[in-house]
Amino acid sequence: MSIKLTLCVILGIVVGFYFEVAPLLPLIAMFVLLPVLYWVSKKQQREGFPYFELLTSFITICLGVFIVGVSTSKGMPYHYAKLNLGQERIWHLKIREVLKPNTYSHRYIAKIVSADGDTASGKLLFSLSVDSTLKELQVDDEFLIYDKPEGIRPPLNPHQFDYSNYLQKQGIQHQIRTNFPSIVKKENSSKTLFGLASNFRESIISKLKKENFGEEELGVIQALLLGKRDDISENTYNNYTNAGAVHILAVSGLHVGIILLLLEFFLSPLARLPKGKTLKLLLVVLLLWGYAFVAGLSPSIVRAVTMFSFVAYALYLNRPANSFNIIALSMLFILLVKPLFLFQVGFQMSYAAVFAIVWIYPKLQKFWFPDNFIIRKTWQLLSVSAAAQLGVLPISLFYFHQFPALFFISNLLIIPFLGLILGLGILVIALALMDFLPAFLVDSFNWVIKMMNSIVGWVAHQEGFIIKNIPFDSIQLILGYLIIIVLVVFLSKPKWKTALVLFGGVLAFQGWIIWNLFQVNQKEVVILAHRSRNTVLLHQLGDSLSIIASDSTNIGNIGSDYAVAERIQKLDMVQLRNSYQIGQKKLFVLDSLAILPLEGHLDYLLLTQSTEINLERVLDSIEPKKIFADGSNYPSLIKKWKQTCRQKEIPFHYTGEKGFYVFSLQKD
Repeated sequence: MSIKLTLCVILGIVVGFYFEVAPLLPLIAMFVLLPVLYWVSKKQQREGFPYFELLTSFITICLGVFIVGVSTSKGMPYHYAKLNLGQERIWHLKIREVLKPNTYSHRYIAKIVSADGDTASGKLLFSLSVDSTLKELQVDDEFLIYDKPEGIRPPLNPHQFDYSNYLQKQGIQHQIRTNFPSIVKKENSSKTLFGLASNFRESIISKLKKENFGEEELGVIQALLLGKRDDISENTYNNYTNAGAVHILAVSGLHVGIILLLLEFFLSPLARLPKGKTLKLLLVVLLLWGYAFVAGLSPSIVRAVTMFSFVAYALYLNRPANSFNIIALSMLFILLVKPLFLFQVGFQMSYAAVFAIVWIYPKLQKFWFPDNFIIRKTWQLLSVSAAAQLGVLPISLFYFHQFPALFFISNLLIIPFLGLILGLGILVIALALMDFLPAFLVDSFNWVIKMMNSIVGWVAHQEGFIIKNIPFDSIQLILGYLIIIVLVVFLSKPKWKTALVLFGGVLAFQGWIIWNLFQVNQKEVVILAHRSRNTVLLHQLGDSLSIIASDSTNIGNIGSDYAVAERIQKLDMVQLRNSYQIGQKKLFVLDSLAILPLEGHLDYLLLTQSTEINLERVLDSIEPKKIFADGSNYPSLIKKWKQTCRQKEIPFHYTGEKGFYVFSLQKD
């Protein structure tokens, strides 16, 4: 029953989020239908049309629509979006989460307390420029800022990561960007449990930094035990990603699951006492949440500990058949409290892995159960890894477009010792807090982490086993899960009907790939991309992509992102010229040499490299129909050109504001 209810809530969350349903409508529907449900439960016969089940499902769907509407504050009376966002106001903000900083700014998720002294609700992305930041803000810090929110910029290039969409799925639509001197911090701001947990984690990190840990090792220790990845170098992080072991660097289901097993082992003697099993369950759950507090109560940790608190209850019941229901119940509980978790990759991968392990792992053990202890334990570990990898494979390909074929090796070399590493790490933290951490333990733990980094680095450098740039869209995601589910069912109980469904799924998957390749071969498109200090044009002709640029060394991920999404097979670099024929239209590129075209009446004029021209005279002489400016120009010149085009009533497109531009190949 819990599985059906969870699926209905998920459906409601999806409907409410994408169709932007105000929470009042499903709330009214629930109040109207609940008495009807009660009446039906009394009157419905045991065998007949399932009115009760249908009404329960519909009410649960309405519940999902309602909770996601409340979570995003859509239709809520005090939501800040109801205000005039075009004018500056005094915003009272409270830091809720500290995000990983980038090169230019420290970023935070801030809760809105009030606007111009009036009660307001909602969340904002808040950024402080690095140049002027005197001190980083912490969770629970409150401050005043006189500013106006701005929309979060969509991606400027095709198939680029959409950060605005990512934040929208966390209930954030606007941001405020400023510098530290512009804010007025409030003294004695109110404290929350999340703030206390964050401060406690920072105090642990400060104590660890005083010890003789290596810089790389300390960064991994912080991520491994405390869920803070800010200090991990890019090279180390990429090694873990390429080795298929990046999950080790995020305190998530894997870590909490191992800690749960350790607690179950060490507290097992309690089960012999009267009411000992109940006492053990309470202690396990309390210690899991204690660890979550130590690790800062970040969303991923809270999610993982909630899930494994329910798993601990399932172990207490000792009924394997109820495992799916207990896991579904944990998902239902999390989504009722935080419905937007549904759209987070970590949430999706955690539950996909857990469901796969619970379902597939026992089947693999029935398939082969070796007598030799070492072989049996190795097979069990490989079975867990294979089950989890099958569970997350379609999601991983959909979001990350790569597959580390050596994940078996990295998991086989690291996971068996991860329990020991986590246990030793918790001991190190406890002793550090008591200022009683001996040097030999620091050196030993530092050596263990260094060895783990070395193993991961070795696996990551076997580049022939890392399959990258795999095109994988949402249809393939659905068909991929269909194939995996039917394949497992077929291998468990081979039947002709299951075989036909499996065969049909494989045919549909292949057919979709062939259809996409056919579509690609019929396609031709020319795109002006955005890149700072460079001019980039993309010309796709079938499955070939030409990257036309003034500086071929400054392309970034523009070409690779586009090639993966569009299933490009061939890619080449071309030096930028001044004149192009795009279909039946002409494009002229005006660069720093400021050489004007010989003919007038151009269709498109592209201004690049901060060309020194009198734009008004140029417009009068060659009469272009549309003006473009890209990221190779100074902002001050962009502002002047924009004003000139407005006066001349000529369309002006700046890629730094409006993003990429797709040129039409047809005659208007």
